[in-house]
Amino acid sequence: MLRDWSEVRYGVYWRTWFLLLVLTLMMVLLDQASMSRIVLVWILLAAMLMKASLIGAYFMHLRFEKLNLVLMVVVEILLTAAALFFLIAPDGIRILERSQR
Repeated sequence: MLRDWSEVRYGVYWRTWFLLLVLTLMMVLLDQASMSRIVLVWILLAAMLMKASLIGAYFMHLRFEKLNLVLMVVVEILLTAAALFFLIAPDGIRILERSQR
C-alpha cells in the first residue's frame, strides 16, 4: 500500500489520463446516441463526477491526504458550485423564457 504521493509512479498518471480520455469519448459518443434526455443527463452527470473524483484523487494528490483535508476541499468546491448555480440560474431561466415567446 502506498503511504504518500511521492511513491506514485508515472504509470498511475498515464492510466488515469487514459481513463479520463475514455470517459470523455464515451460522453461525446453518448451525446450522439438516441436515448431519453433525462437518462443521458444522469449518465453524463455520473461520468463528470467520476472524472472530477479521478482528477482530485490523483492529480491533486487528495487520495493520500487526511480525510479532514479532503472533506474541506470537496465541501468548498460544492459550496462554490452551488453559489455559482444560484447566481447564474435565474438569468438563464429568464433568457430561456424570453426565447420561447
